[in-house]
Amino acid sequence: MGLLFIRSRDNIETRSWRKIENMYPGRDAGTFHPAMRSPPLVAVVNNQLYSADQATNEVKKYDKVNNSWSVVKRLPVRADSSYGWGLAFKACGNSLLVVGAGGHEGHDDGVIVLHSWNPEEGNRDGQEWNVLAVKARAGAFVYNCAVMGC
Repeated sequence: MGLLFIRSRDNIETRSWRKIENMYPGRDAGTFHPAMRSPPLVAVVNNQLYSADQATNEVKKYDKVNNSWSVVKRLPVRADSSYGWGLAFKACGNSLLVVGAGGHEGHDDGVIVLHSWNPEEGNRDGQEWNVLAVKARAGAFVYNCAVMGC
């Protein structure tokens, strides 16, 4: 089974698709074997594409004009410890949500934390992630996540 590194972009006006080569930022994932990585952790906020890079524990923003990625923030939880598995990265209104184990008051074992961050309110060195909820004794793995009612 081959790896998918080609993405497409739809042009509504011309009703056509254009291939975008090497779009996904995680293709050079260091020591991660491709079969072990989670599917891409991506979300769209205000028509901007963001990715949770599982190798670097960073949030990256896609520049559509230059076909490039830039780091905008560190993830509040570690994504590299399980190759991106066990972590949820979603959009909710104007914010990015991260649901994962640990990252709250030094607790890493058995605590699931829901974090949010509005990209328009801060950049890499700006606003911290907001903690919206903490669930103790919840295990250390998010199996699935859906967002309703932002």
